[in-house]
Amino acid sequence: MLAPSVARPASAPPLLGRTALVTGGSQGIGRAIAIALALHGADVAFTWLSSAAEAADTLAALERIGHGAVAVPADGRSTFDVETAVEQTRERFGGLDILVNNAGIARDHVVWKMTDDDWIDVVDADLTSCMRYIRAAVPLMRERGAGRIVSISSINGIRGKFGQSNYAAAKAGIVGLSKSVAKEVGRYGITVNVVTPGMIGTKLVAALPDDIRNKALAETVLGRLGEPEDVAALVTFLATDGARHITGAIIPVDGGQSL
Repeated sequence: MLAPSVARPASAPPLLGRTALVTGGSQGIGRAIAIALALHGADVAFTWLSSAAEAADTLAALERIGHGAVAVPADGRSTFDVETAVEQTRERFGGLDILVNNAGIARDHVVWKMTDDDWIDVVDADLTSCMRYIRAAVPLMRERGAGRIVSISSINGIRGKFGQSNYAAAKAGIVGLSKSVAKEVGRYGITVNVVTPGMIGTKLVAALPDDIRNKALAETVLGRLGEPEDVAALVTFLATDGARHITGAIIPVDGGQSL
């Protein structure tokens, strides 16, 4: 069930007539973001990679909301896939207004046990993919004279994390990338912001050992783990006109876990 913060708006949907592309949108946080954007009026394209069944389920959920929806198989580590996903979104909906960089992977090891492939693959999937999608999306947004780019980083990209030097470095890179791009595209009416979730209650987190989840819970000041809808609510706001004067911001959704 969707949290009240991302329920369908009672008045005219603030994103009606706009098109969003959400990477990694078939499950977890990405799925919640895709659904929240659709509930607020947007036509939504989302990319998926690992599970056709999950992609089909998310697509069906979006179609029930009643706006345009499309699922695009794409790997952010492939420039061809990225450019194809953006082009298919443009062809289906006529343009692109909102880009949400959510897809990513993790391969955790202490640094002395980390292979070159562990490092390269995570940085490519979590950071370079964001650059690829931004690079492909900005020309379409410049044509419209407006746009919203929101990238999902992590509190661990700000504070670091034992065993996650590759992941933390990639997520920290999203911050530098986004601040730089915000300066480059602001004159075209495009905002660029970063959301840094703490531990969020996804299926992957549910599969973690109890001690890891309990440690994260003990770090929060609200005494609860976040839900995907908590992240989706912020991303949706950043996509609306209400956030038109917010750019280059790094905003946590972590229940105070990073304090």
